Amino acid sequence: MTEQGDQQVIEPTPATEPTQPVAEPAPRRTIILVDGENIDATLGNSLLNRRPTPEERPRWERVTAYAEKLWDQPVTGLFFLNASHGTLPSAFVQALLALGYRPVPLAGRSDQKVVDLGIQRTLQALVGHDADVLLVSHDGDFVEDLRPLVSDDGRRVALLALREYASSGFTALGVPIHDLEEDVRAFNVPLPRVRIISLDDFDPEVFLR
Repeated sequence: MTEQGDQQVIEPTPATEPTQPVAEPAPRRTIILVDGENIDATLGNSLLNRRPTPEERPRWERVTAYAEKLWDQPVTGLFFLNASHGTLPSAFVQALLALGYRPVPLAGRSDQKVVDLGIQRTLQALVGHDADVLLVSHDGDFVEDLRPLVSDDGRRVALLALREYASSGFTALGVPIHDLEEDVRAFNVPLPRVRIISLDDFDPEVFLR
């Protein structure tokens, strides 16, 4: 403000650029890739020798709950489905949606393992994303696609599986295995598993029930 004679002249204030709010970075998250076909086949063909009952299948909400606690961050669950026959199990898809999963129904030729291919492509795409990875499968076909993710020092990668049925390739790659029954507690009923037991972990009471 300046004075001219008896009048006061108010000088205009220089215009300033409006400040833009600084966007908060998105929180790091865990991507869960579920190979439902492999889990069901392992239970039915390798362990039970029959089709699993609903009680003998994993409770998928426990998988996401375990994943959230494991690395203390949000999770995104992708559940891959084979839709090559042209229909979807609508009740199961609705159940997955209610549990917060994103169903990924894939279709292809009869000679294509569409679920495996879909998971492999997703693992490859994850190289360009700032996220940690949990794979739910026993299938060694994914080992090579996990390798670049494991090699990334800033990324955490792990496997959720029944430990004794997981491909040895995961162990050779150094991927930690979290047991679906013992660690995740994903089942409502005990599974009839026969495994080598470390003497330190041996509890005779389990066999005396």
